[in-house]
Amino acid sequence: MSISGNTFIEKFESYCPQWLAESGDPVGLHIGTLNKEMKTIMVTLDVRPEVVAEAIEKKVDLIIAKHPPIFRPAKRLDTDQPQTKMYAELLKNDIAVFAAHTNLDIIENGLNDWFCDYLGIHDTTYLTKTHTVPYKKLAVFVPVDDASEMRAALGEAGAGTQGDYRNTSYSLIGTGRFTPVAGANPAIGTLDKEEQVQEAKIEVIFPETLEKAVLSAMLAAHPYEEPAFDVYTIDNLKKEYGLGRIGDLAEPVKLSTFVEKVKQTFSLEGLRLVAEDEEKEIQRVAICGGSGEKFYKDALGKGADVYITGDVYYHTAHDMEAEGLTVIDPGHHIEELCMPELVKLFNQWKKVYNWDVTFIQSETNTNPFKFR
Repeated sequence: MSISGNTFIEKFESYCPQWLAESGDPVGLHIGTLNKEMKTIMVTLDVRPEVVAEAIEKKVDLIIAKHPPIFRPAKRLDTDQPQTKMYAELLKNDIAVFAAHTNLDIIENGLNDWFCDYLGIHDTTYLTKTHTVPYKKLAVFVPVDDASEMRAALGEAGAGTQGDYRNTSYSLIGTGRFTPVAGANPAIGTLDKEEQVQEAKIEVIFPETLEKAVLSAMLAAHPYEEPAFDVYTIDNLKKEYGLGRIGDLAEPVKLSTFVEKVKQTFSLEGLRLVAEDEEKEIQRVAICGGSGEKFYKDALGKGADVYITGDVYYHTAHDMEAEGLTVIDPGHHIEELCMPELVKLFNQWKKVYNWDVTFIQSETNTNPFKFR
């Protein structure tokens, strides 16, 4: 089944919503249109002229980028400049560009979780809280014979996810009573005659960000033209999100051994290390992809033995050293790990929804640094 860009991005945003991005982060559609058929979608870390040339050669319809190509407003569209010429080439070749930046860092099963999986960091939680989302509860009354279909529709919309469980719900059987009057078109019963129906009261919980989707699914699955339902906020349950992760290795290891593992995992020729003793044992590890130096006090506060993040500033490194925090700076480019992981995820969706689209990852190396 062929898909449009709008269809794909709707699914992508159910996984990686824009509202999770940090304030001011220019995520979303940057260039082109999603209102077209997608045959080839390419994932990249950066959108550079070389990446655009690759996309043109491979007849790509949509680029999903980790780093927004227009991070700061473009003051001029002078195509004698390589960066702005790149925008013109994208438009000329009808290639759309969509960016998922800090929202991909924050989401569960996102970039920081993938880092932890690769490095063997377990029992993780976020490093720095960014969002708190209240939960709501829906109670809907539906004929018993339609209850199973209703539960399935609510689960598909994301309701009933609770910790490591999904499709959770509670049902109570009772009697519904109503009398259709003039103007009604009842699914059950006749006009001006009281009707009694055995109904199930189905209760499900969901984060308030899914309220529109859950209610739409409920209304679409309900046989009545006037469904009875209640929605209310739950005071004792909230969902928290955050940047970075912190967790534990399976057992203590020497810092020097762990540094080698980081280098091997991310195929690094070298990295920067802030450490007084490279032979000390470490076990509790914090990590934040990209430039996360400003969160180092959170790593300290949560008991990290070592903090992994990129682009550490010289004077901040002094502060980290003074406070006794060991820091591994593998660079910003390790975020390229998002490419194979996103392609793998997209191909899972392709199989489930029978999409006729090809997902590829960019083969262009956008790391500007070399070690000599």
